[in-house]
Amino acid sequence: MSKDNSEPAFPSDSNEFGAVLGMSLRDHFAAKAIAKIAPSFGEIGELATSGHEIEEILSLAAKYAYEIADQMLAARSAQPRRES
Repeated sequence: MSKDNSEPAFPSDSNEFGAVLGMSLRDHFAAKAIAKIAPSFGEIGELATSGHEIEEILSLAAKYAYEIADQMLAARSAQPRRES
């Protein structure tokens, strides 16, 4: 997803300071995903000593988190909306 056009994760009504949209739903899903992905990468120090660069490891984790978030958004848009 090149442009994040997902809806706000925690929308709020306008108040005297204006509407605060906060993080996008995509960012929220990625944050949830990274919390589950990170432990699978093991200790950063252990991976760094095995020849992997820390930046490479973190970049890969972030990439996977957003790929998961994009798939979650795609699955969400494929489901019919339930009226509350």
